[in-house]
Amino acid sequence: MGKVTGLRGSLALCLALLPSLPAKACDVALLLAIDVSNSVDSAEYRLQVDGLADALTDPAIIDALVAGNSAISVVQWSGIDRQSVTLPWSRIATARDVAALSQSARLMPRAYTLSGTAPAEAILFSLANFGPVPDCSRRVIDISGDGTPNIGADVASARQQAQRDGITINAIAIESMGLAITNFYARQVITRDGFVVTARRHRDYPRAIRAKILRELAKAIS
Repeated sequence: MGKVTGLRGSLALCLALLPSLPAKACDVALLLAIDVSNSVDSAEYRLQVDGLADALTDPAIIDALVAGNSAISVVQWSGIDRQSVTLPWSRIATARDVAALSQSARLMPRAYTLSGTAPAEAILFSLANFGPVPDCSRRVIDISGDGTPNIGADVASARQQAQRDGITINAIAIESMGLAITNFYARQVITRDGFVVTARRHRDYPRAIRAKILRELAKAIS
């Protein structure tokens, strides 16, 4: 019995003396801000939610999220006082974490209906929600929308605040005709290091969100 106790004690001592491995660094914290303003009907909301959930089942996205030890959160936004965290920050260490996040995204209830379009407030709200992920080397707001502001603060000022905070803003512009929304996001919303992906109506949103997440993750881990 004494020998067994001694061996256990020696093993514990050896383990205690082993150098501890540093936690894997987080490459990117990605906050997805989804437009649920009055111009988005229930079918279009479902296309956005299912598009996001499906993107999170893509093998390339899963691999990139896990490789980067990424973090993801989802915000829904519309009018001036209509912003909420729908999914709090999730840390991605395994493919199982991505699968759980995909399922949660697919089941997200809509936060608001019959409300205006205030992207400046959406950006400012999102900027204030990176506190739980201070260790991530890149912080990105991924905002989507199908209209220009009809209420709220100056969007360019919100973008300037993001640039001062070192946070990137990228966008999906959901177009019904022409490129008016794309041009608005390009000129007034995205930061100097950001980009816009155009979705041709809401039915094209699933393709656009997959392409944008892949581009964001590739930039973060390259």
